[in-house]
Amino acid sequence: MKNILEPISKIQVRVILNEVPPFGFRKERDSKSGKSGLCAGRFFAEFTLNEANMLSMTTVQFLRCVLVFLFVGTLNTYAQESLTQFVNPFIGTDGHGHTYPGATVPFGMVQVSPDNGRDGWDWSSGYHYSDSLIKGFSHTHFSGTGVGDLCDVLLMPAILTNPNLPYSSHFSHQQENAEPGYYQVTLSNGINVELTATARAGFHCYTFPQSNDSKIVIDLAHHINWDSPVTTQINIVNSTTVTGYRFSRGWAPNQKIFFVVKFSKPFKSFLQGNDSLLERNKKSVTGKGVKSVFDFTTKENEQILVKIGISAVDIEGAIKNLETEIPHWNLKKIRSAAKQLWEKELNKIRVTTNDRAAKETFYTALYHTMLAPVIYQDVDGRYRGGDDRIHVAKGFTNYTIFSLWDTFRAAHPLFTILHPERVNDFINSMLAFNREFGYLPIWNFHANETYCMIGYHSIPVIVDAYAKGFRGFDAEEAFTAMLKTAAKDTLGLNWYRRYNYVPTDLEVESVSKTLEYAFDDWCIAQMAKMLNRDKEFKHFSERAGYYQNLFDTSSLFFRGKTASGMWREPFDPYSIHHRMNDYTEGNAWQYSWFVPHDVEGLIRLNGGKKRFIERLDSLFEQTASLTGAHISPDVSGLIGQYAHGNEPSHHIAYLYSYAGASWKTQERVREIMTTMYNNTPAGLCGNEDCGQMSAWYILSALGMYPVNPAAGEYVIGSPLYESTEVRFGENILKITARNTSPANKYVHSVMLNGRALSGVSIRHEDLAKGGELIFKMSDVPEKKEGAPVPDAPR
Repeated sequence: MKNILEPISKIQVRVILNEVPPFGFRKERDSKSGKSGLCAGRFFAEFTLNEANMLSMTTVQFLRCVLVFLFVGTLNTYAQESLTQFVNPFIGTDGHGHTYPGATVPFGMVQVSPDNGRDGWDWSSGYHYSDSLIKGFSHTHFSGTGVGDLCDVLLMPAILTNPNLPYSSHFSHQQENAEPGYYQVTLSNGINVELTATARAGFHCYTFPQSNDSKIVIDLAHHINWDSPVTTQINIVNSTTVTGYRFSRGWAPNQKIFFVVKFSKPFKSFLQGNDSLLERNKKSVTGKGVKSVFDFTTKENEQILVKIGISAVDIEGAIKNLETEIPHWNLKKIRSAAKQLWEKELNKIRVTTNDRAAKETFYTALYHTMLAPVIYQDVDGRYRGGDDRIHVAKGFTNYTIFSLWDTFRAAHPLFTILHPERVNDFINSMLAFNREFGYLPIWNFHANETYCMIGYHSIPVIVDAYAKGFRGFDAEEAFTAMLKTAAKDTLGLNWYRRYNYVPTDLEVESVSKTLEYAFDDWCIAQMAKMLNRDKEFKHFSERAGYYQNLFDTSSLFFRGKTASGMWREPFDPYSIHHRMNDYTEGNAWQYSWFVPHDVEGLIRLNGGKKRFIERLDSLFEQTASLTGAHISPDVSGLIGQYAHGNEPSHHIAYLYSYAGASWKTQERVREIMTTMYNNTPAGLCGNEDCGQMSAWYILSALGMYPVNPAAGEYVIGSPLYESTEVRFGENILKITARNTSPANKYVHSVMLNGRALSGVSIRHEDLAKGGELIFKMSDVPEKKEGAPVPDAPR
């Protein structure tokens, strides 16, 4: 075979250990020989041919050398520091965070997690850290919502001499552990439980003590808060296989889930029925809330493995999902695969800090941003649509759980940075829902629209993506859906179009609805502009200015106004009457800043920059007391009247920069990051809300935030970490904050790829190219007057 390296005078293969940066290959010079080579991970490889030694390298030999080179390069991936070790799934399970600690994979349809079996607002995920009881382990959960639902198909191992006795068990947090993709607890009944998951299937490992009374319960009557079963069924296929379904009504008016359960050991007998009547060996049972109790005899430390596939389509879909994703009984293999998926996603941002607590706060926040939306289709592409019919996702992956009133603000802009491969799928899922249901989603999950919140905030998500160059969806279809959604006569839109605001005497939450409709209409105008639709651009640009009609120049608040044009009286800017007055989960202090599309206009209404800054100062310096008969628990994390625990406040600290006081933005953002987040179970000051609370932290820790989440720009804040590497799709952006520290929170200059930035914002398109973003930090504020505002959106 011909020597393919004949022109080269020397060939020599050697590998030497060397320290390198975490990404990719680079050229390195050997200090002894002076020769250059490629550095892959922690390994240096160099090739030379020594003709004097008559060494001949065949093609096969050369390829072997290449494989060695690639192998040592690949080892770097595993030599890097594991990031899952810094994720603490218990963060947010205490207080009002409403997160769950169980096992799932990034954006996975299955979330297998413990349920305490209690109703109550703080049990909206099924679990709260204050509890000491576990009722069982169900397979669907919300992350951080303010309404409790899901928690479908509960399984529980138990030791019961009487199958009619309660099967719940006490537990201790000292006997409980969790990591991404894995959960473990030893129950007070002596059973050790381990849980892991794939995208559409859950896996349980129960280690029993010696007993003739070992049981596994399947309880379809189990529910939390609003949810209630309508009809359920369990079928015994054989001594190791069970199928069934659970149809329920609650926050979702019509939720359907099908399942298959497989045991690694045959059960010796079973009972089926409900809490009032359990019948032995009845193979199929149907009712409002049915359950089964399976009997086993176990030896000491005997393991019974259980795997379950779920589907929103049918039992056959659940079976296929399970057979495809878990064809074996290897817990370690599933757990390892889940961990690898999380490592891959978490590695999209690498922060450098010696503060482990800060690292845990950061990476748990990053983890939380990937718990919603979730895949909502079977492995064959079938899914249940908004019309309750079965569809096939063609050319996209269908997703559900769109908490859009929350996530349009920061979570979806973060997705355009870290998950560009999913963005088109998210939007195609929204467009599919529009075709099936008739309108774009507001707050939808599991084929249902809940109408839970206000606005039509799927629109800024779509516009933001299109403006950033995402073209994997039909823009004309999206625009038509926007127009149809904005033309509805529900939720005050009829009054909004008639009066150019929503009147307080005709609709609740009138001020919040007016402000949020105005922003969404600005987004429609931008889409019209990008599609060269001049008529619609002018029309929705005018509607985007309707916010001005509710601004009271005497009080400097947005206030409720009647259809006849009179201000609503009496007026108390501290008052909250949960979702029954003029504001949504807030008061006038918190809502009088929501004009993200026209901050300059808002500054003018407030009397200019100086007065605007004084008003912002007053917000943060007010008493933290709230008034009203029904104060929303969502209004939490108070600094004065600023409420970081709820989304309407999330952009406010960054508004100082628009008025020339960026240093005040930097002060407040640092204060919020360091006081409202930590690595304890109570480490969130409010509902996680499907990733929004954490997305705020991630972006702010990087030193930026999208005040207008559809403008394609980020206002500069105060970066936390000295060095961070962020994957913008295929490119890498290194963010350096020189001399950053708790005292050095002020930004004195910003350079992007060697170019000094003069404004207070950075364009997404510039960051997406990669390179290096350098912040020069100081303990002295930079109080330049008349600092330029962020560039006007294009």
